[in-house]
Amino acid sequence: MKIAVVGATGLVGGEILKVLEERNFPVTELIPVASERSVGKQITFKGKQVTIVSFEDAIAAKPAIAIFSAGGSTSLKLAPLFAEAGITVVDNSSAWRMDPTKKLVVPEINAHTLTPEDKIIANPNCSTIQMVVVLDPLHKKYGVKRVVVSTYQSVTGTGKAAVDQLFSERSGDYSNPKVYPHPIDLNVLPHIDVFLDNGYTKEEMKMVNETKKIMGDDTIQVTATTVRIPTIGGHSEAVNIEFENDYEVSDVVKILEEAEGVIVQDDPKNYLYPMPLTAHGKDEVFVGRIRRDESQPNTLNLWIVADNLRKGAATNAVQIAEYLAENNLV
Repeated sequence: MKIAVVGATGLVGGEILKVLEERNFPVTELIPVASERSVGKQITFKGKQVTIVSFEDAIAAKPAIAIFSAGGSTSLKLAPLFAEAGITVVDNSSAWRMDPTKKLVVPEINAHTLTPEDKIIANPNCSTIQMVVVLDPLHKKYGVKRVVVSTYQSVTGTGKAAVDQLFSERSGDYSNPKVYPHPIDLNVLPHIDVFLDNGYTKEEMKMVNETKKIMGDDTIQVTATTVRIPTIGGHSEAVNIEFENDYEVSDVVKILEEAEGVIVQDDPKNYLYPMPLTAHGKDEVFVGRIRRDESQPNTLNLWIVADNLRKGAATNAVQIAEYLAENNLV
């Protein structure tokens, strides 16, 4: 199968190439696409050099699927051109997520809704993906009423320049261009994406709105505080969930142990709990610190960690492509 990767030279683009290779996706021809200044350069895929091409050449090559990770403005401009040529687009940006005509897909939850007519498929926000993978099986059993989430998000979510800022500051060099309005090393910033008129950030509202769309339930109430921290391994989330019905913690653990794409790490007496350091480079969502909220009925606390470049972006997109291929939807 011919596969195009648009934004192949970026942090997520590079991870997509790695995930396609690791998961043995049936790529017969890789078509890497990047900005004009990168056209003609080469990248390595499965030990071979592949030349970066323009988007026009990529469309002309007629890949079955194009995985986009090139930013919202690029996706708004180019995704329809690929779709019009009959190419199915899986888009990592926020451009199409809340478009009512586009599906927002986490394969473990709602891949079954996809059809051959879905030519632009949205990949959700990284922090939303890892949360809903845990929420969905619990929602089916107990009915999620309200979610309060605080995130601790890796600088890799901002991109390479943010990683460079962190390590420059760590080495004592503050002369490089700043991605963030303040130092990030030895600091935390309660500020991800732009602030909106309601006082929340765009990232926080993504978690609110995307959760409802993916889980197909507008009655679920979500409030979020998203925070950038000086780590690179993945995003972490402290999540408080109020259910319609009561539960036993042991049953919650069993449900999550059996849930697709979830690994339970919950043995605090032996210091076992999810961490970015141990989630780094892995495709699963890790959950631990599972305990009853003793301040009100039917409410649970837990801690969720995932590699934001993998399950939060590249892996989820490739899993969508796998579903499309396996079910003859392209």
